[in-house]
Amino acid sequence: MDSESYQRYQAAMVSIYYPDTILRNHLVMTDGTEQLYSSDILTLVQSGKVFVVNSRKRNGLILFKRYHAEFAGPGAAVGGNYDSDCERVMPIGNLSLLIPESYEERQKAYLIRRQWIRLVKQITENPIPQQRVQKILDQFEQYFPLPVVAQMPDIVFALLVGVLPQTVGIVRRLGN
Repeated sequence: MDSESYQRYQAAMVSIYYPDTILRNHLVMTDGTEQLYSSDILTLVQSGKVFVVNSRKRNGLILFKRYHAEFAGPGAAVGGNYDSDCERVMPIGNLSLLIPESYEERQKAYLIRRQWIRLVKQITENPIPQQRVQKILDQFEQYFPLPVVAQMPDIVFALLVGVLPQTVGIVRRLGN
């Protein structure tokens, strides 16, 4: 490979991988709608207060950090110092955030958040990217309605399990 084509390849890689070019300004769903009220939720998450995702509803929150995303499902704590580095959020389902009433509720919510993180960690330990994507898609499709999962952009799943968005798109097309 000559140095000129190598430099072009490097420039293309930066534009594909750098998260700021993907999520910074807006998050557009596959149906063309934009998550408008996510900025209000982000303000809550960054306020320093701790909230709990309502465990009585099928809802959750995807928290976008600098180089990855985390899923906080029902019962999980969000906010506080733990999510001060959160740059964007994406609610899943009809999001309901509660304020923990006691220290014990808060501790339980942090433990549940760790369980959600461990679930995604187990998926990412698979060395085959396509299998990671299929597993995270299966998990979301078991918990949320199929139309909700189908509308979620490829980049969301890519940032959750550490693959390229193109890989998610391929797996989704092959799965259908």
